[in-house]
Amino acid sequence: MSAQSHRFTRTEIDKPASEPFPDGFVWGAATSAYQIEGAANGDGRGESIWDRFCRTPGRIRDGGVGDVACDHYHLWRDDIALMKELGLKAYRFSISWPRVIPEGRGPVNAKGLDFYSRLVDGLLEAGIVPYATLFHWDLPQRLQEAGGWPSRETADAFRPYVETVARRLGDRVENWITHNEPWCASLQSHQIGHHAPGLRDWPAALRASHHLLLSHGWAVPIVRAHSPRAKVGITLNLTPAEPASPSDGDRDATRHFDGYFNRWFLDPLYGRGYPSDMIADYAREGRLPKEWDEVVRAGDLDAIAVPTDFLGVNYYNRTVVRSESLPESDNLPRTVFLAPESEWTEMGWEVHPDGLYQTLCRVHFDYGPARIYVTENGASWSDAPGPDGRVPDHRRIRFLRDHFRAARRAISAGVPLAGYFVWSLLDNFEWDRGYSQRFGIVWVDYATQRRIPKESARWYRRVIDSNCAEAS
Repeated sequence: MSAQSHRFTRTEIDKPASEPFPDGFVWGAATSAYQIEGAANGDGRGESIWDRFCRTPGRIRDGGVGDVACDHYHLWRDDIALMKELGLKAYRFSISWPRVIPEGRGPVNAKGLDFYSRLVDGLLEAGIVPYATLFHWDLPQRLQEAGGWPSRETADAFRPYVETVARRLGDRVENWITHNEPWCASLQSHQIGHHAPGLRDWPAALRASHHLLLSHGWAVPIVRAHSPRAKVGITLNLTPAEPASPSDGDRDATRHFDGYFNRWFLDPLYGRGYPSDMIADYAREGRLPKEWDEVVRAGDLDAIAVPTDFLGVNYYNRTVVRSESLPESDNLPRTVFLAPESEWTEMGWEVHPDGLYQTLCRVHFDYGPARIYVTENGASWSDAPGPDGRVPDHRRIRFLRDHFRAARRAISAGVPLAGYFVWSLLDNFEWDRGYSQRFGIVWVDYATQRRIPKESARWYRRVIDSNCAEAS
């Protein structure tokens, strides 16, 4: 995308969206393995970088770990029954690499594969379509010790893992996502340091971003070879970037942030290579690996740009950008990210549904994926059960309704949006925030593992039944 992206008028943004969604629209919910499964030491699972990270003092806000989480590994049958009760048409889950191949390479853990095979069978028996994500951040610790994603060897190790999973599940799973949010698994994890493995190293982060994208490109044909009806894509977290003022500084800072967060991943996936303006910025700032020409080898960009069947979009908030010099020790781009006075979730994220509309339209008009799914969208509020046992999370209902309306407007504008996965099915382990945040449409008592559908879950059931955001 160029800096001159499509702009939308206020009339377009305000257009009512009371029409039903298209026939066959996929309504689902999403989770990830480390956030809900638990059984961290059970049935042969190996250690992941998140197991190690959580045990490093000061890394997790409330000191939480994912050892038990929602105990989905043992309660998956109950959770599928809950999904069926809520009327979900699809369920997006991730597969734990260390549960399948504990050391990252080498022997396969049959019990780990069996778990996912049973889960897929249970979903299909319940009439729920499985959407499998192959990597949602839980890299085997042994691979991290050998270099992690900054090493090309990790991308190479991803291939036999993908083949192992696709061979076992490919006869039943048709919808595959190679990676969830490579920005988080590279920049947030290796440059900002908030996620495992917790590094603050720009060249390592950029090498990791390339190897994640390369492993995606290598994985797509492997999945297709072992899953005859496969539809394969990747999920990116995207945010519309807006300058805080019309100043040249703020506009340039917005260009830079958009390149850092959005275009660095979108451009190579759609055959444009890495953005030249960002290569120049990173080289000038001393952040580009000195051996970048050796990192990106002949054929890599063609592999990354392999045609896919869809793009997954995770959207949570927009970014308002102001140019400001920051100390080099902050290890951040030279910008400050703001939002005007607004409603905020407990994650500290602005509620801005129009940003979803902007993002979907931008991706469609600038990159043209054949199909798009909203693979995550949701909000954290810690509403708890009241005296009547119900969880009145009315802010979440309003949040979802407004974002569904934005999605419907995008469809009216021509966006090939095929489905929407609410984040998340269950309250769960929220990475560096531990258990301090509750994104679920189902409340979880972590002490007893009791599940209580929130009012948002009951409302979502009515949305699914009516196929319309305006469900009462």
